[in-house]
Amino acid sequence: MGISIWQLLIILAIVLVLFGAKRLKNVGSDLGGAIKNFKNSVKESESEDKATDSKLESKEDDNVFDVKAEEKVAQKKEDTK
Repeated sequence: MGISIWQLLIILAIVLVLFGAKRLKNVGSDLGGAIKNFKNSVKESESEDKATDSKLESKEDDNVFDVKAEEKVAQKKEDTK
């Protein structure tokens, strides 16, 4: 006991009369653009997460404090020259 094709056509006709074809076209294109932008944002977010994860994995072997200390020692040596 679903909706028949005639019932769908009547609903479509009522919607067209209430909103107009141009307005429905704009709503459809706006909705499609929003979905497209959302998908692009999700893809960018995933790629940024993967890039951050790979950077963190490569730095796990290096001790951040040691690197900073070495940079300070090198800078002091340059300053004393």
